[in-house]
Amino acid sequence: MYRTAASSLARRAVPCLLLAAFTAHAEGTLRLDYYHTGGQGQELFAVDRVVSEPLPWPGRPEGNLDPIDSGLYRFEVRDAGDRVLYSRGYSSIYAEWALTAEAQQEHRTFHESLRFPAPSAPVKVVVQKRQPDQSFVTVWTVAVDPADMFVRRAARTGPQPIALETHGEPRDKVDLLLLGDGYTAAECADKFPRDAHRLLDALFRHDPFGSRRDAFNVWGLCPAAGESGISRPSTGVQRDTPAKTTYDAFGSERYVLTFDNRALRDLAQWSPYEFVEILVNAGTYGGGGIQGNFATVAVDSDWADYLFIHEFGHHFAGLADEYYTSPVETLPVQNVVEPWEPNVTALLDPAKLKWRDLVRRDTKLPTPWLKPEFEERQRDFQARRRQIRAENRPEAEMSALFREEQSVTTKLLGSTRGAAVVGAYQGANYEAQAFYRPQLDCVMFTRDEVPFCQVCQRAIERVIELYAGPPPSPSPP
Repeated sequence: MYRTAASSLARRAVPCLLLAAFTAHAEGTLRLDYYHTGGQGQELFAVDRVVSEPLPWPGRPEGNLDPIDSGLYRFEVRDAGDRVLYSRGYSSIYAEWALTAEAQQEHRTFHESLRFPAPSAPVKVVVQKRQPDQSFVTVWTVAVDPADMFVRRAARTGPQPIALETHGEPRDKVDLLLLGDGYTAAECADKFPRDAHRLLDALFRHDPFGSRRDAFNVWGLCPAAGESGISRPSTGVQRDTPAKTTYDAFGSERYVLTFDNRALRDLAQWSPYEFVEILVNAGTYGGGGIQGNFATVAVDSDWADYLFIHEFGHHFAGLADEYYTSPVETLPVQNVVEPWEPNVTALLDPAKLKWRDLVRRDTKLPTPWLKPEFEERQRDFQARRRQIRAENRPEAEMSALFREEQSVTTKLLGSTRGAAVVGAYQGANYEAQAFYRPQLDCVMFTRDEVPFCQVCQRAIERVIELYAGPPPSPSPP
């Protein structure tokens, strides 16, 4: 079922015997596919199907209950005695759409999935939604019987995943799937593995991913497309690719998503995974990331390394965008409440700042920074960016503009005294005034060559520990 890819990395190994043992003793994987409909203040859920996936559950029992308070939604799998067997926080494409102007006027339906260890008896799946006061209320409850005759039993043979890098049994590791989309058969054989290894090397150059590299298994799947590339409707390009990825999601030229969740899950089920990043075979700057669902990256963009890491931060740890000068399709915030994302705050009560333990006693809250100077330069860059896209000019011009912007912001922010100080810097989460970020610069703020800030690193570390356990204790001298 598993095959390996050649690699120059000495750390990469494929423990086939461990995988065989994992397959032999692990429990199955159940997936609830459903429709999420809403708009104009309404929200409804309806079952599509229940799927028994072909591979065992890749998680460890110790990580079945999610202690991390993240996600706009949370789901629980409960037994007949109402005991919680499994739980996870997550977000959704629906949740992003609900913040757009269209959602105030129209209704739309989105397909979503919840995956969990296959239970041995009937259970109920409870979906909860976070409220402005951070509490959760139940919005949907559905019964699931694993023995029901209508449970779809997936075939036992299918596409074989490539073991790009493995360090142990799937159940003991964070299992990341890199799924190719828009690659022809020839490109799947040659280009996809090269793209995957290049982007993995970029990811593991950033801590805490690098310091916990041995906590990850990375798998690859590349279903062949009939022609190279993916859809970009704003330029009249349409492609029928296996995962159905497309630019221009919600009208944003750089936002790449798939709205065909059923196609995505039917492909991904052939690999062990908890997280999936779709490598789209395209060169126009773009990507996207939804916490607990998937992330995307345009592999041939000059900024693919940055995009991979930034979008994976959204998907993996629920990190918010810390930038606020680039255009987005969501409506401006009306009622300011403390956001759930770990790396942004409304600073409604500085004494209760969510990362207060990382702030020095002499640091001012809010924390002063060169905000007017930064915004003045951004106004020029964003105007030029819009013009390049409006005139459909060559991608090289956009990359050149981004390099110029990177040079200016690196000089401005990097030369600021106390740039590494954790505080509360105004401007984040698409809002110039309402929200604050932890440090002056971060992977989630700019394209500068900087690490994740301390708050983002801590959030990532917590997710790694949930799936792979804490790092091993240092050996005694």
